[in-house]
Amino acid sequence: MARVREIDAQLTHVWMVRTFLKHCDEAEDDEDMREIVRDLYDFILAVGPVDDSIDTSAYLKMAKKKLRRLVGATQLYEQIQPEVSAHTNFIMAARSLRLAVDVISRCVSNA
Repeated sequence: MARVREIDAQLTHVWMVRTFLKHCDEAEDDEDMREIVRDLYDFILAVGPVDDSIDTSAYLKMAKKKLRRLVGATQLYEQIQPEVSAHTNFIMAARSLRLAVDVISRCVSNA
């Protein structure tokens, strides 16, 4: 359950980055940015919110299944971020996303 709670905690960061990217002007006409937003949301939606009745093995199985898309979205954002904007908000969003995804990856790989 500790790994599930850690993933859930990191998803708060993924959610905030997703929300920032979804509502930024730079994402309006950029298909890559829209794909990143969709992939982040897909992972969050797939694992869902955690409560005390959660089936931890099913949660970790779904997280493992969806991890590739989350990692791919993170890598794509890190790659295109300098082209999208050099503003500190975009740089920090990339760092925040990377930190959260690294923790999630460790939690999933230890499952």
